[in-house]
Amino acid sequence: MRKLVLAGGSGALGRRIAEDFAGRGHEVVILTRSPNPELGYRQLRWDGETVGEWARELSGAVLVNLAGELVDRPPTRANVDLLTTSRTRPTEALRAAATTLPEPPAVWIQSSTAAIYGDRGEEPLSEESPLGDGPPQMTDVAGAWEAAAEGAPAARRVTLRAGVVLDRDTPALNRLVGLTRWGLGGRVGSGRQWVSWLHIADYLAVVRHAVETELDGVVNATGPEPVRNAELMAALRQRLGRPPAPPTPAFLVRMGAPLLRTDPALALLGRRCLPRRLLDSRFEFRYPHLGGALSDLLSPPASGSAGW
Repeated sequence: MRKLVLAGGSGALGRRIAEDFAGRGHEVVILTRSPNPELGYRQLRWDGETVGEWARELSGAVLVNLAGELVDRPPTRANVDLLTTSRTRPTEALRAAATTLPEPPAVWIQSSTAAIYGDRGEEPLSEESPLGDGPPQMTDVAGAWEAAAEGAPAARRVTLRAGVVLDRDTPALNRLVGLTRWGLGGRVGSGRQWVSWLHIADYLAVVRHAVETELDGVVNATGPEPVRNAELMAALRQRLGRPPAPPTPAFLVRMGAPLLRTDPALALLGRRCLPRRLLDSRFEFRYPHLGGALSDLLSPPASGSAGW
């Protein structure tokens, strides 16, 4: 049995990871600013900035650092600063805490995002590809997040650059499904922008793989078959039984983004990420194809199902 410490573990991905590891018999500890009595795991209060009594929990543990505000917000300077500091300050606190321990964390899994590569057109992107030079709400935020973990004491460190994780009842998939059901499921902008995606079951398996193998360094946590936006929207229409829909021009996306309090770059920009290191380490994807992933996620859950 391992001890898993989750920083930022009360969010959607954190809860999935906690459920997955606890269901496999491991001890789960969540570092949170606001303990939730409904969660069935041990929770320790922290402020995400200073070292406290919680530091001792990191000794010899698996640390998964997910701390950070949601990215789906207008890309103002204030919001970019918020996205950055909400990631770097907790990471710096974790690193400072780990330096006080006689035994460092056994594995440090640092969350990051494939958006660190920026908007890259047709270029296939592996872990060795150079980072992007904008937009700042993507590349600058992710770059600062990863930099804050550099040199952190741990027996092994893995940085997961995740694509869009598709899961039931989460903002990313719910918004796409809602637009499609309302007849707005056409391509967005040119429709040629690449979407690097991953089914939640495979994301959880990637986290386990990072813990259980000797994998280290940067890993693209994306599926093996990225798709273009037009393909994604067509697959959603097919799965939901909706007819062809008119495209949404880029200028309308930019005009509507402030009303929806979102970032138009999330829909208009893309990158074609490939999980080279996962494939080289013989990781097997349960849902490598988008059609199978959507069929699973948009079907009624099996009776008595406890997830993946």
